[in-house]
Amino acid sequence: MTSPALSLSRRLRKSPFESRSHAGATAASVYNHVVLPTAYASLEEDYWHLREHVQIWDVAAQVQVEIKGPEALKLAEYLTPRDLSKIVPGQCMYVPLIDEKAGIINDPIILCLAPDRFWLSISDSDVLLWVKGLAIGAGFDVEVSDPDVFPLSLQGPKSETLLSRLIDEPVEDIRFFRFIETQIAGIPLVIARTGWSGQGGFELYLSDSSQGERLWDVVTEAGADLNLRPGCPNLIDRIETGLLSHGNDMTLDNNPIEAGLDRFFKMGKSADYLGREALEKIAAAAPDMKFVRIVAQGEPIANPRETYPMAAADGRGDGCVTSITYSPRLKCNVGLGYLAAECAIVGREVTISVADRVISAHVADNNWTTQPEE
Repeated sequence: MTSPALSLSRRLRKSPFESRSHAGATAASVYNHVVLPTAYASLEEDYWHLREHVQIWDVAAQVQVEIKGPEALKLAEYLTPRDLSKIVPGQCMYVPLIDEKAGIINDPIILCLAPDRFWLSISDSDVLLWVKGLAIGAGFDVEVSDPDVFPLSLQGPKSETLLSRLIDEPVEDIRFFRFIETQIAGIPLVIARTGWSGQGGFELYLSDSSQGERLWDVVTEAGADLNLRPGCPNLIDRIETGLLSHGNDMTLDNNPIEAGLDRFFKMGKSADYLGREALEKIAAAAPDMKFVRIVAQGEPIANPRETYPMAAADGRGDGCVTSITYSPRLKCNVGLGYLAAECAIVGREVTISVADRVISAHVADNNWTTQPEE
């Protein structure tokens, strides 16, 4: 049974790299109203290439929300429990955004371009109108807009070598979660050491969409001898790395504490934020569910459209697997999901209901090992 083809129209926003990135892509999705390639050769071939070489990704779908004005920092603080008071120009931070009930709205990277100007580089949900509504409703002295900025990503172990051929600045001076303003072949760019893979890389933020094809061509020419090829965020790599996908692993029904995102913030920041009271109550009571990594031996499990029921094997708790795939490197299925907090212990045996069968699995640590902590 074949899947329907993706119909393109002017309702979907056009990536400035589309004419290049769509060539050779074998699958695509829609992300933030932009077409996002999701496979080229195959999921496994793309995975190994990403781990060993360097890829160029069209991630224009990772659109920006700009907050600019005298109260830009105050509004940015209002969106997240993370303390942004010490953020400086040239710095990026991962910031879970929450609503009045502490549900996760989005989990963008925030870039501080100036003390009164920020970009939220968002995952897949409509953040622009939500931020505009909060700004207007609460009377913040800011302008919230879409700045028409489109990221291009270089990911993989050879990405630093490639970028060093393209910019005059020393690449090693760009620290993790920091960015510089520079240019490639005369094209102005913001370049950050960030990216949605576990293999290291950079994101190139392009403001002039008319230069998209030229930027792509300049980069691909410079990386020809590095086995550079087009790629995209890879399901196997992102699960192995433990990168949560908004809409898959967390939604408005989840709060950042149960999702394990509380490692990015401390309770009690001085600035006010939406959902503070709700999040403090959740923290005080401790969440019922906890996000876990799961290892399952046996036949490959891979259906990104499914959420699989999961329970502790001794019947003491339940939960669900939100993302799972087969890792050709680890020789097992690796997954992410939620389990009753009292059962979320490394080594705990669980069962997963998959189609017409029940399989055994274990809670794993960050290295995908399943030995009990006791």
